[in-house]
Amino acid sequence: MKTRNYLLFSLAFALIFSLNACKSKQSNYKAAYEAAKARESTTDNVVDETTPVTKQQPAVTTTNVAVQREKVTTVDGAGIQQFSVVIGSFINKTNAVSLKERMSKQGYQAFLAQNESGMYRVIVATFSDKASAVAERTRIKNKYYSTNEFQDAWILDKQ
Repeated sequence: MKTRNYLLFSLAFALIFSLNACKSKQSNYKAAYEAAKARESTTDNVVDETTPVTKQQPAVTTTNVAVQREKVTTVDGAGIQQFSVVIGSFINKTNAVSLKERMSKQGYQAFLAQNESGMYRVIVATFSDKASAVAERTRIKNKYYSTNEFQDAWILDKQ
């Protein structure tokens, strides 16, 4: 009987101890949260006027811009010159047409071309020289930088 009481007492003690050890210390979490909020509010009030925070695109020159050389044929739209700005590539023609129409509504003379692998390229500008294509690609990337659209626009060099 003594062993049984001792065993029950030990089991109850272990159970209480284990439940208490696993219990979250809400006051500790609350103290940490309050400390973080206090640090956050003090840093929010600090303004460094010497360094304005703005998103800025890296400088681009014509020489450091890679081009992708492909043999393409015009599917929909005007003729294609040597260098073109591609803003989208799709295996599905419906998706390509949708983006082309969207860009046309925004004032671009967008058209579609298709490469030998069957990919549809949405082209928004085409030029006879690389420098003009690079300038237009940079302008488009800057225009849509805040919405994070067309940041992977690239230059197509027609074979």
